[in-house]
Amino acid sequence: MLRVRFHGRGGHGMKTASRILGTAAFRSGLFAQDSPVYGAERRGAPIAAFTRIDRTLVLERGSIAAPDIVVIADDSLLDDPLVAPLSGLAPDGILILNSANPAEAVRERYSIPEGVRVFTLDVTETAQRILGHRAAVSAAMGALSCRAAGIADDAALSAAREELSEIGLPEALIRKNEELARACLAAADVPPLTVDRPGAPEPSVPLSVPAYDDPTVGTPSVYAPGNMPLRKTGGWRTVRPVIDLALCNQCWICFVRCPEGAISLDEKDNPHIDYDHCKGCLICVEECPTKAVAEEKEVRTW
Repeated sequence: MLRVRFHGRGGHGMKTASRILGTAAFRSGLFAQDSPVYGAERRGAPIAAFTRIDRTLVLERGSIAAPDIVVIADDSLLDDPLVAPLSGLAPDGILILNSANPAEAVRERYSIPEGVRVFTLDVTETAQRILGHRAAVSAAMGALSCRAAGIADDAALSAAREELSEIGLPEALIRKNEELARACLAAADVPPLTVDRPGAPEPSVPLSVPAYDDPTVGTPSVYAPGNMPLRKTGGWRTVRPVIDLALCNQCWICFVRCPEGAISLDEKDNPHIDYDHCKGCLICVEECPTKAVAEEKEVRTW
């Protein structure tokens, strides 16, 4: 069995990428299973998805703790200890990473074992060039995962079209995504793993026996002060809003419309952005009547 784990942020399309791999495998005569996991947060929050492929029935369920292939849509996730995307990766597995950094630099920085094959490609910039925006990379990452899993490129592209059609994308945009996937496949040099790869099955979760607790356990209780400011969500951004105070007319629309409360006003009523908690939703960019708020690509240096 091949076990593939996808990591990305809300809006990257990694749930769709996992479905592309599952559909391509199924259309190629294999058994497949795919499932995502994510919370209630908005765009930018870390998410994961899982795909299993085998020649026989896939009886495992749940998350994948020991993947053969890890696909990461945003290299900033590598620095998030809560995500830990490299955890459990097989010592002879494959890492596919959307990053402008070279593979060996990634290997050195994150102490990735020599047996792991690391492949990096700046899918974001390729998407910007072909699609006109950076966010959705599902077709490209899904196609690259198919290549790593030994699925034919034609099956990968057909699955991408099928999945993108199901979510309602117009034909013109589907063709652009196919172009993006082809461009990334042309740049990919990933020796595939085989679906017949041996491996221990995922351990089953112990059976939980419910117990009856005192009713007071379920009452609303506050055991600690508010701690949301401690969670630095600024790392979720792929682009950042930047305010030009020379163009600002102090209308406060950005301050009012920010869903995260990440914009504050100083003593002169000028708005300022808290980049530790701004998630890069860019509502302020869309709402600013004077275009005083612009977007810039988020650049993270090592």
